[in-house]
Amino acid sequence: MPMLQTDIEKLFDEKPDSYTEGHFRLFEAFKAALNRGEARAAEPDASAQSGWRVNAWVKKGVLLGFRMGKLVEMSAGPLPFFDKSTYPLKRLEVADAVRIVPGGSSIRDGCYVGRGVTCMPPMYINVGSYVGEGTMIDSHALVGSCAQVGKHCHISAAAQIGGVLEPVGALPVIVEDEVLVGGNCGVYEGTVVKRRAVLGTGTILNRSTPVYDLVRGQVYAAGADDPLVIPEEAVVVAGARAIPRGPGKDWGISLYTPVIVKYRDAKTDAKLQLEELLR
Repeated sequence: MPMLQTDIEKLFDEKPDSYTEGHFRLFEAFKAALNRGEARAAEPDASAQSGWRVNAWVKKGVLLGFRMGKLVEMSAGPLPFFDKSTYPLKRLEVADAVRIVPGGSSIRDGCYVGRGVTCMPPMYINVGSYVGEGTMIDSHALVGSCAQVGKHCHISAAAQIGGVLEPVGALPVIVEDEVLVGGNCGVYEGTVVKRRAVLGTGTILNRSTPVYDLVRGQVYAAGADDPLVIPEEAVVVAGARAIPRGPGKDWGISLYTPVIVKYRDAKTDAKLQLEELLR
């Protein structure tokens, strides 16, 4: 794929006054690589602190699609829709083995959706994202642009897996294999949730809020160039931390903070077995 990368980066930097048929063929080849899961906005990298590296050229290609596309009508029956011509709905067939339950879900072209993925209505998967085999995307859930979601995850109802396109060098949100993201959770700003972690209902993870590990006695926070990383098998819930001084202390105010209360065990796994019946 080095040639595709070189050509995409060149076209992104050139910004021609108009795009030729050859330019559109190049973009379609790039989008096909996204759909196959061969081009990814981020990939595992054991040498990186987070375990992942950014492929900035892929994000450039996604942005290029917005630049090249024209606003066209994409209406479905009486429902009016208007979007960039370069990003229609993703074309899927029964042979792809992706369950899209009727009710208003959308998957944008230019993303990988693995076999056995279940999409409960209404949910949305945006361009540049990657959703691994056997994952469930529940009702009102979002997988944002360039987010990377692993195999056999459960993204519960109303959960938000944030997207990131710019800056192109920023790490997108990563949710590794077998993670449970509870209802109304939000994972934003390049956070990495490691394998088999569990996020309790209403947990919010981002670069600005540290995570307190009550089991290991550690505090996890994002650095200047490093993402927030949630350890493998951590069970994270929404908590609060008292303001220690000033008016906040006088008024008895506490600030939201995520807290790791345990690590997965047999009891945790037993509670999660029910979802296998729904796949």
